[in-house]
Amino acid sequence: MAASIIIADDHPLVLKGLTDFLKEKEYNLIGSAADGKEAFDLITSKQPEIAILDIQMPFLTGLEIAEKCKELSLPTKIILITFEKDETIYNQAKTLEIYGYVLKEFALVEIENCISAVLNGKSYFSPELIEFLEIVEPPKELQVLTPTEIEVLRLIALNKTAKEIGSILFISSRTVEKHKSHIIRKLDLESKAGSLALFAKENEEFLAKNT
Repeated sequence: MAASIIIADDHPLVLKGLTDFLKEKEYNLIGSAADGKEAFDLITSKQPEIAILDIQMPFLTGLEIAEKCKELSLPTKIILITFEKDETIYNQAKTLEIYGYVLKEFALVEIENCISAVLNGKSYFSPELIEFLEIVEPPKELQVLTPTEIEVLRLIALNKTAKEIGSILFISSRTVEKHKSHIIRKLDLESKAGSLALFAKENEEFLAKNT
């Protein structure tokens, strides 16, 4: 059965346009709302798999709804639609683990890709938004590394030797070398000397955020 979806927007034309589009594409649309309170009531009562929410709505904004859903550990995955190209809102969305962020002017073009990504457990943020905010996303390869491997990589970026890394992490230098070979394999790097250090240096800003 198709994933259950609710949508909410206080602009009647946008709401109608999205409703018609999702129905035409045969999505399982189980409800729509014209303000934030209605939207939150729908989410709590019907617990849809996906809620597509306008950010700016009366009573509750899309972000406030997402925050409430997170507090209540509701399983609904939130997709925000908005005209806002705002870094503060983008960062809030990331903090609240919002799955999708689609700009309204591209909504009908992108919403299918967004829904598809979200149903596969991946996040989707409008490419135009990422480009506009000049956000540099961390390389996806880092997601396959364990926290210890990330820390080893971070220390390699700081030019630490295997012995120094071992002392900092309270492990033997032999274990450090094992971690290094695991990282090389997982990242599919060339095994020649220097390739790991080069990758670590190029991605140092993302490694710092993971500590």
